[in-house]
Amino acid sequence: MEFIYKDKGNNYGALEYELNGQRVAEITWVLRDGVMNMDHTYVSDVLRGQGVAKKLLDAAADYARENNYKMNAICSYVVSSFQKSDAYDDVKV
Repeated sequence: MEFIYKDKGNNYGALEYELNGQRVAEITWVLRDGVMNMDHTYVSDVLRGQGVAKKLLDAAADYARENNYKMNAICSYVVSSFQKSDAYDDVKV
């Protein structure tokens, strides 16, 4: 599964996954002062139960690491994941 980075302008970024030309999964953020404010995670019903949200978060964390950014959990999925796992401790604000 390959996620595509999208620069949506105004410091708004996303990692997206498309299937048959349709966006079926994404994680989005607003970048401010080196912090990715993680505001939305979406996975279509056609992909649910396959761990796609975690894969998106892992890819976003890798993106943060590569760019020396931190991540601030705003959306409920990222908040929950940050609480459950120490795998993101190096990128958490």
